[in-house]
Amino acid sequence: MSNKFSPRPAQKQILTYQEGTMGVSAVPGSGKTWTLSMLAAELINKNLITEDQEVLIVTLVNSAVDNFSKRISSFLLEMGNIPSLGYRVRTLHGLAHDIVRERPDLAGLDSKFQIVDDREADRIRSDAVYNWLRNNPDDLAPYLKPDLDDKKISNLFQKTIPDLMIQTAHQFIRSAKNLQLTPDIIDAYLKKSDHSYPLCIFGLEIFSTYQHNLSYRGVVDFDDLINYAYKVLIQDDALLHRLRSKWPYILEDEAQDSSIMQQRILSLLSTSESGQNWVRVGDPNQAIYETFTTADPKLFLQFIQSADISYSLPNSGRSTKEIIDLANYLVDWTNQRHPIEQAKSALYSNKIEPTSPGDIQQNPESLPDQIHLHSKELSPDEELQLVAFSIKAWLPKNPDKTVVVLAPRNERGKKIAGFLRNNQRLEPVELLNSSLITRKTSGSLVLILNYLIDPISSKNLSAIYQVWNRDLQSDHNSWQEVEKISTIIASLSNPEQFISPGPSDDWINSLTNIEEIQKTSLTAFRETVIKWQEAAFLPIDQLILTLAGDLFHKPEELSLAHRLASYQRQLSSLHPDWDLPVLVDELKALARNERRFFSTSGESQFNPEEYKGEVVITTAHKSKGLEWDRVYLISANNYNFPSNLPDDKFIAEKWFINDNLNIPAEACGQLNSLINSPSQPYIQGESTNESKNEYARERLRLLYVAITRDKAELIITWNNGRSGKSTPAVPFMALDDHLKIVSSR
Repeated sequence: MSNKFSPRPAQKQILTYQEGTMGVSAVPGSGKTWTLSMLAAELINKNLITEDQEVLIVTLVNSAVDNFSKRISSFLLEMGNIPSLGYRVRTLHGLAHDIVRERPDLAGLDSKFQIVDDREADRIRSDAVYNWLRNNPDDLAPYLKPDLDDKKISNLFQKTIPDLMIQTAHQFIRSAKNLQLTPDIIDAYLKKSDHSYPLCIFGLEIFSTYQHNLSYRGVVDFDDLINYAYKVLIQDDALLHRLRSKWPYILEDEAQDSSIMQQRILSLLSTSESGQNWVRVGDPNQAIYETFTTADPKLFLQFIQSADISYSLPNSGRSTKEIIDLANYLVDWTNQRHPIEQAKSALYSNKIEPTSPGDIQQNPESLPDQIHLHSKELSPDEELQLVAFSIKAWLPKNPDKTVVVLAPRNERGKKIAGFLRNNQRLEPVELLNSSLITRKTSGSLVLILNYLIDPISSKNLSAIYQVWNRDLQSDHNSWQEVEKISTIIASLSNPEQFISPGPSDDWINSLTNIEEIQKTSLTAFRETVIKWQEAAFLPIDQLILTLAGDLFHKPEELSLAHRLASYQRQLSSLHPDWDLPVLVDELKALARNERRFFSTSGESQFNPEEYKGEVVITTAHKSKGLEWDRVYLISANNYNFPSNLPDDKFIAEKWFINDNLNIPAEACGQLNSLINSPSQPYIQGESTNESKNEYARERLRLLYVAITRDKAELIITWNNGRSGKSTPAVPFMALDDHLKIVSSR
């Protein structure tokens, strides 16, 4: 949509709102942010609030806060108002933080309480899980397949099982907090019960340890923040009355992603003696976080049905008619013909309509063969080749257009990025957990820091010799020599022979199978290593900058190294008890693509228009809210988009777990059964099957989101998976059949 906002008929209806509850279902690209921003400006301009009041806009993520503020300010300025007065934009967590700060005592908190960051919360849970596994080594035996031998079980307990149980603990704790349960409440239920809840007992123990650690540190997590905000509001009538008076109107964006507790807070704040002024805008078909959070899209659908006023924003100028028709067909097919009955409710029947003639945002012109579903079976590598060759051929002809590859997960995105870079000499823009440069830079630093932690390891010394020579990787012959010497270093029985030789027994001089120039290089490397060892006593940020000065030459690498140093300094300040190995673990997470890393300036909205003529790699989840001229959706098989048919495999099903149980789902299922049906025994497997249905529904919405990111050209491919047994996803085949029928007419 252009910078000039010209409301469509459906938007004009919404802008007439003055009071009551209003639910707005908005299709992709319909301008819901513009509409909600204009509505906020209209309420202010019509003097529906007093000078000491504000319209409160609540949105999902920090990057949207600035977006709303800019648009509302510009509208108010056009109307002749002061652009910075009369409104407040907050994320739900930011709002909860404001509320708890008013009365921390009611939440049982100190006035100086802090919010724990995700990394520290992960660490607390992880430590608790590892301790539990050490103390209860046999408690998981009933859930493991009986044919596993002792060696396999031992290997699984090194990392695989701990990772699974850390995930289980995280989901259990989030579920418990969303139900407003404390460890004491769960414990009381368990003591009264005559039934067995082994995973619930596990979850309770980790939950108790986790909360104790948070309390000891004087911190809360984000789920606590929501619950405490609600607790404060229901206990302090004066505060609730003041906030209701201050915010007589509440406008909520992305309402499809609300949880029950978030909904309760906004319902409380928006209700007064004169009624309830609450506007909720969202798209039920873009609720793609249900599997990973406590969000429940059914809550928004129920609100739409019960609201005083309900509208839709059906018009979208984002895509061609053909893309719109394909997205609408997916909705119809899901509602009417999906083979699994429980999946038929996944998509709301709100259809996308093109814009009308004369609209400020006309739909793109249709192109011949603009939609292609590649139905031929491909291996994962063949799929990468096909997509990479297509991009390589398309980009030079379209330097003024945008293109993206949407991967099902970060790892697949990293592989297509690597293939483009190494095989097609194309440098992609990575919108993944971390970019290649982040992974490479942090990975190089990790290897050196690992050596400084364990300097008697020949393997570590060999690894940093390769890091020190990283600039030679592009020269095949030179790199072969580097690898040869690193192998020799790895064979050292004692690295001190190299680092601290005697006056007459220098190990370098004893080498007879390398040239003098290589011996000179090894001597220079030794001097650098000694320098790094001396720097190991510096604070972590100064140590990283010292290493970076010797390793990196490109401006972007040096800039990133400074950001990493600053990031590590902040962590060190927040956690003075963390030693070097713990801080290195944080860098390892970045190097493994497990964690997002942003500059200290904060998170900003990614803008595809800034990358015309370049290929962007991201996941379908991260593409939400964005749009491109050409979209490749890859790996649309029955593993990434399952339908819960007999042959479908699910990511939550671990090969070593009995009966393909989803352990996190089973733990949460046991908790729900304990609380809601305490007289009945929990039936194992019920929650696993329901989680499969939930995942299948979420994946249908994810496919819908991926299709509607596209303006004009769409290519969808599938592969047969790592084992060669995956098949095309059922909705993929339905869309392919539909397109064949359309093309034959």
